[in-house]
Amino acid sequence: MKGKQFENWKTNEFIMIHQSKLIPFDEQPYKVLFDKSMEELITSIKENGILSPIIVRKLDNEQFEIISGHRRVAAGKIAKIHKFPAQVMELNDDEAAILLVDSNLQRENILPSEKAFAYKLKPDAMKRQGMRTDLTLSQNETRMRSDMQLAKQVGESRNQVQRYIRLTYLIDKLLEMVDNKRMPFTVGVELSYLGSKAQAYIAEILEYDEIMLSVGQASRIKSLSKDGKIDEDKILSVIYDKNPRRLISQLRISKSENTFR
Repeated sequence: MKGKQFENWKTNEFIMIHQSKLIPFDEQPYKVLFDKSMEELITSIKENGILSPIIVRKLDNEQFEIISGHRRVAAGKIAKIHKFPAQVMELNDDEAAILLVDSNLQRENILPSEKAFAYKLKPDAMKRQGMRTDLTLSQNETRMRSDMQLAKQVGESRNQVQRYIRLTYLIDKLLEMVDNKRMPFTVGVELSYLGSKAQAYIAEILEYDEIMLSVGQASRIKSLSKDGKIDEDKILSVIYDKNPRRLISQLRISKSENTFR
């Protein structure tokens, strides 16, 4: 993948960069989690140093934006590393976004939210690149071509890639539930079509009652929203239809508005 696409990018020699001059990529879709894997990386860096150089691009303000290596930088700072070996590449915004996504997609244990924003970031960048290089294609045709290229790269169908991208429309609470497996992926996709107020109300219910929506329930709520017939009572009736263990009247959910727009 990287060969022809990246062969024209200018690469400087490897240099050492002080941590104070390193800043994260502005649209970084991958989370830096302080989990067991991070603990192991910190231990490795303490014992062996930074074995693999990070990839950066130089900004106008004499700082360097991290393209690949956010976890290594975070772990290195904890391990008291002050300077990092880096490969400096001359990239425009779209080239940087594409390389950022590609350098992390093969990583194990990628969260659904990380895939979602990565899958959105790369086709958007590819679309802009395509519009600059092939003016004969319409915007939709360019988007379709970039989606198909990404789907082929990651080994998923174009429809599945688009489902992941739908997750970027979820509010943070619901997206976190998908990441934590408290909400099935397909349920998150269905709820992504709701407005933020309706999503927030559903998140409040699910957190309070510790229940999990089914795909069928989420689809019914989505249909109500599409028809413009959604309100708090209808959401409650759908959710508690198959979860009657608590009376709706006992639910301590604040009702500020009766409908969601």
